[in-house]
This record gives sequence, C-alpha cells and structure tokens, in this order.
Amino acid sequence: MTKRLSLRTLMSALAICASAAGARAENNVWPFLVEQVDPASGEVTERQVAGPLLFSKDTPDGTHYEGLRPLWLLRKDATGREDRTFLYPLFSWRRDATVEEWTAFNLINHSRSIDGRVDLIPRKFDVWPFWFSRDTGAPETSYHAFFPVAGTVKNRFGYDRLDWAIWPLWFGTEKAGITTTSTPWPIIRHSTGNGHEGFAIWPLFGSAQKPGAYRKQYYLWPLIYKNELRLGAAEPTVLQGFLPFYTKEQRPGSVSENFLWPFFGYTRQTEPVAYRENRYFWPLFVQGRGDERYVNRWAPFYTHSIRKGTDKQWFAWPLIRQEKWTADGLDHTKQQFFWFIYWSHEQRSAVNPALPAAHKTHFWPLFSAWDNGAGRRQGQFPSPLGVFFPSNEKVRVLYEPLFALYRYDQRTPEDVHHSLLWRAVTWRRTGAEREFHFLGPLLESARDERGSRVALLKGLIGFRKPAGKNWRPFLFDFSLDSRKMTSTPRAP
Repeated sequence: MTKRLSLRTLMSALAICASAAGARAENNVWPFLVEQVDPASGEVTERQVAGPLLFSKDTPDGTHYEGLRPLWLLRKDATGREDRTFLYPLFSWRRDATVEEWTAFNLINHSRSIDGRVDLIPRKFDVWPFWFSRDTGAPETSYHAFFPVAGTVKNRFGYDRLDWAIWPLWFGTEKAGITTTSTPWPIIRHSTGNGHEGFAIWPLFGSAQKPGAYRKQYYLWPLIYKNELRLGAAEPTVLQGFLPFYTKEQRPGSVSENFLWPFFGYTRQTEPVAYRENRYFWPLFVQGRGDERYVNRWAPFYTHSIRKGTDKQWFAWPLIRQEKWTADGLDHTKQQFFWFIYWSHEQRSAVNPALPAAHKTHFWPLFSAWDNGAGRRQGQFPSPLGVFFPSNEKVRVLYEPLFALYRYDQRTPEDVHHSLLWRAVTWRRTGAEREFHFLGPLLESARDERGSRVALLKGLIGFRKPAGKNWRPFLFDFSLDSRKMTSTPRAP
C-alpha cells in the first residue's frame, strides 16, 4: 500500500468513527480527528488528524488540499492542475492539462509536454549551474550544455545565445545581432555585428561604437569612463566620470553632476517634467522638488518622498515607515516598524472611502490578523512566518498551522470559530447555536433554540435541557444526531 493510500485510508476510518459519534458543525475527537462541517450543506470541508499534522481541506472555489505537515502537500484546483511538494521548498511537482514539471530547490529543474509534443512545449532539464538542456525537436532551437566544459544555451538569461569552452578560457554571447567573444573571460573581449565594433582588455581599457548610435570607452574600469548615446539625435546623451572626483550625466532637458562622488551633487531637469535636486553627503541629505516628484531626506531622522503617485515616509530610519498609493480603484496604506516587527497593509475604496477597509496586520512573531472588509476575519497566535511570506500559499497551508496555538476565524459576523492548542479546545458561534469542545471528546457542550446539551466522552454521560424544560441526566447517547435537544432523556 502506498503512503498516499495509507493516509487516506486512516483519515476515512477516523471520519467514520467521528460520524458515528455525532453530526454537528464540528466533529471533535482530538487528537485523533477533528472535522469542520459546512452548516449549510452538511459536507465536511476540513479534517485534521494528530493535531495539525495530517490534514485535508476543501475551499469554496473548488481547491482541494491534503498533506502531512511539514513533509508533504497535495493541491488540486477546479481546472485539474495538481501540485505536490515534499519538504517545501526542497521538492515541488506540478501537472496540468499540458505540462508536467518538477524542481528540487530550484536547482534541478525538469519540464515536459504531457502529450510529448516537444515542438509545442519543449522538454527542459537543468542542474544548476552545471547542466542546461532543451529539446524542441528542431536543432536550431534545441541545446545541451555542460558548464564549465562546453556547450550552447539559446534564448535564456537575457541573451539570444551563450557559448563556452573550458570556461573562462573561451566565452561567447549573442544579443540583438551583436556577437561578443572573450578569451579569457572577462579580460580580453571583442564584439562585432549589426554595425557595432568593440574591444576591451579589462580592466585597463575598453571601447565600443556604432556609427550614428553610440560611442563608449573606459580606462581603469570603473574609474574613468565616457559614454555618448543617441548620437543621431539633436542633443546626444553623455555620461562621463573620473571616480571618485567627478561624474556628469547630461540628457535632453536634464543635467546631473556629482563632486567627490557620490557625496555631493545636483540634478536640474526640464523635460519630460521639471525637477530640481540637491545632494549633500548622499544618501543622507537630499532635497528635490518637481512637478511629479518630491524628496525631503534628512536621514536617518526623517525622509519624505513622492514619486509616480507613491508617498513614502521614514521616521528614525529604519524604525518607522509609511507608504501610500492608489491602484485599481483602491487607496493603499502600508505601515512598518523596523521592517517586519510591525507590518500593516490597509486597502480602502478610492471612490467611496466610507466603506469598511480591508487590512492585514502582523505583530511579529506574536500575532497576524486579516480582515477583508466584508465580514471575513482571521487571526493567529503566534505567527512567525506570515510577515515574511505574505503571498506564499504553500507556506500558509503547510507551515503556518504548525505554530497556531490559537486561531480565530470569522466567516461572517454570525459564524465565529475559536481554536486553542491545534483544536484541542474549540468554541463556535453560528447564529443562535453555540458549540464547545474541550480536549476533543472529553467534554463538549452545545446550545441552540431547541435547548442545551453537555456531554462527557461523546455522550457516555451528560445532561440535556430541552427548551422550556429542566436539566436531565442521560447515559450512552451516541446517536447520529447528538444535538437532539427535544428527545426523551435516558435515565441514569
């Protein structure tokens, strides 16, 4: 029997035992099994076995999760895509309707087409940084390369082609029609093609030019350089420097100079928008004013900048930071204390600011809270990972529950769930219903409009109070619907 089949068989057997003990919003026989039941449909949406370790979960959008924390995770969505991970991020596997791929720590990577059509989806296999291969069925786009011995890589790493033989003795690149050869890399380089000519003995001297386009040269790199760009334009761009004494950058409508680089300098710009900036002991003191940009920096005490609609402020850098911007019809406000000790992100409607705001807050490593502004809220204590991986689904599903000594989940204002010690203690309020579990089957209580019930060991002994009547004891009540408040109590 496979490991996966064994886990599913164990969870199914425990689920049968739990269902025999009672049908309710939560079936709790902790630490063996805890089930969450959708009050509307009566279907089980989440199971946990052995605390948070073995689990399965279904979400309203059709996504299914199951796994053994922190070792293994399986994810399937409504489109048929399947993801599996083992000791994430050590090993990940993914498959959808067209592609199957796996990676080991993003260093060993493999992908292939499901139907074998390498002309549509190439077969790739990499072992970083030694082996790179791709098979497209066509020699002009396929390659195999063994670094540093010999090989060719095509259309990767920002280049059209990379070649090497006994690197760094010989190394070649091709990009935008320009071929560069280094023998050895990076000392002696020669480049040609597409009207370009270049030669360098690094770091002593280097030059490159293309008539009517650019002319570049350097001496004792990076100390002395001069680059002339857009030579065919009415006003070329010139970048030159004699480090660390002086640098100058002159573009159409803009000039920037630095003295005792990078400490002192200024920028004067008239195009495309007006902007003036003075720098004193950069990056500590910077003053800039313009039509679309503003800088007022007195680091580390205070910094305020506005650029492309984003407003940022620092107080006592790096202690307090605030950032505001508007995107997709929402006003965003992000606040941080020492980067991650306190982290808060609020989203509010830019059209109707009176609407409730959505927010996510981390007080590391103690607490994380989330509110979508429409009645859905969640919280966890402690929460050491959430602030570092705010958008990482695998970390959120596989690792964060291991630290959840306490969790709060409000699906609606009328559906609130608290859990303590990985659901050893739970309390739930759903409308007029109340449900409490202490150490799983040891003690549980329930209350709704029909009455109240308190039981030990899933109904071995307990008390029941139908609506409008007195408390009565009972024994051995393990009926499927153990919430029947109006049934005739069994005498002790």
